[in-house]
Amino acid sequence: MTLKVYLSGEIHTDWREQIITGAKDLDISFDGPVTDHEASDNCGAAILGPEENKFWHDRKSAQINAIRIRRGIEQADVVVVRFGEQYRQWNAAFDAGVASALGKSLIILHGPEHQHALKEIDAAALAVAEQPEQVVQILRYVLTGTLP
Repeated sequence: MTLKVYLSGEIHTDWREQIITGAKDLDISFDGPVTDHEASDNCGAAILGPEENKFWHDRKSAQINAIRIRRGIEQADVVVVRFGEQYRQWNAAFDAGVASALGKSLIILHGPEHQHALKEIDAAALAVAEQPEQVVQILRYVLTGTLP
């Protein structure tokens, strides 16, 4: 049976590709949010029409993106949420909360500099990793029972 993994969070580095490449020999299907920043930010206006007020422009896009994100998290067996070094990812915190509320197995991925700020989110996770390779090793162990 294929393990369904949703990759959420930071979009400015290649962490998703590292995990997908590292797990290519495992029976895993990956899903995630739209990572094209412009498409994600402008989907509401592109589909439903332009807005003069930036608040409503952003709101339309956030709600449309939420349809995809909720579906992906609901269908996932495991949710991996990455918090990057440079940017505040409020959406990543939201996704971690949704995954936790839905009882999904949650893996948090961030560097040591975020340990204090993310302590409550880390406490909700079943694993907290610092490197994408550690996530791959967790997934490999879950599926095969083998250690690195």
